[in-house]
Amino acid sequence: MDRDGEAAHAPVMLEEVVEALAVDRDGLYVDATFGRGGHARRLLAELSPRARLLAIDRDADAYDSARRLAETDARVRARRGRFGSLGEYLAGDDHGGPGAQSGVMFDVGMSSPQLDEPGRGFGFSVPGPLDMRMDRRDALTAGVWLNDAKTEDLATVIRRYGEERHARRVARAIVAARPLETTTDLAEVVARAVPGRGSATPARARVFQAVRIHINDELGELDRGLDAGFDALRAGGRLAVLTFHGLEHRLVRRRFRQWVEGPRLPRRLPVRHDPEPLARRLDTVGKGRRPSAAEVGRNPRARSALLQVVEKLGSAADSPPVAPQTSRAVA
Repeated sequence: MDRDGEAAHAPVMLEEVVEALAVDRDGLYVDATFGRGGHARRLLAELSPRARLLAIDRDADAYDSARRLAETDARVRARRGRFGSLGEYLAGDDHGGPGAQSGVMFDVGMSSPQLDEPGRGFGFSVPGPLDMRMDRRDALTAGVWLNDAKTEDLATVIRRYGEERHARRVARAIVAARPLETTTDLAEVVARAVPGRGSATPARARVFQAVRIHINDELGELDRGLDAGFDALRAGGRLAVLTFHGLEHRLVRRRFRQWVEGPRLPRRLPVRHDPEPLARRLDTVGKGRRPSAAEVGRNPRARSALLQVVEKLGSAADSPPVAPQTSRAVA
């Protein structure tokens, strides 16, 4: 595997994402979830020397990958942090600020290097610590929470974020088995708790997903990130979001629908005109695009992916002038 883990991570729907985003060869772009940079590098290949890309990730290894790219490509600036804080990163920045970006992309799935590294604790196939933090600077680990949380709190998280029908049974089993120290401990508890032949593996996947989402506040972060990403766009700019499970799919779909339909007004208000839409969808069937059968064959982890894209409406006068390019900065 190469230094940045590119050989181990196949970017999902690579051509579709770049095709949707590359609306201005000279524009300003944000990759809010850089990962190992597959989407960013492909996008940069389509852009001119005048274009710029802000690469963001809260994972230390992903940030290091972005920083190394910034050292070799003057168009790139790297930033370590949460994508929900995108607006803060752009405010007062040399990247044009909010309202000036031609495209913003989010790939909110787990990268293969994260899943395959036992020390991160995201997977249940091999033993590892109960960590699951996207950013290891955060204090709360999966192990701390699983060993301290009340049964009801465990059940609520497993039911809400894992959509596991036996959430309460699993929660009681976790409490009875404490202390849990490794991913194997958690996986075995889940397997014993759920009834039915063949139910252990999917239940493990749902429970691990639920714990990971809770520890990293993934849905809250996505909710904030969508607003920040849309605010960052200029008129005609595009927001492309790759999601990988139903909770994320639905959150993005609802937010996009709000922008496409325009602000909803109380029914009793004496308004004469329908609210103006803020965006238009670019999905071929209105509910997003799925990876091709050929891609799923090459990369089974792509099978649950959904790409949703919107374009911000408005006139060119609604967008601020682009800031002149300055020297590369790495934060």
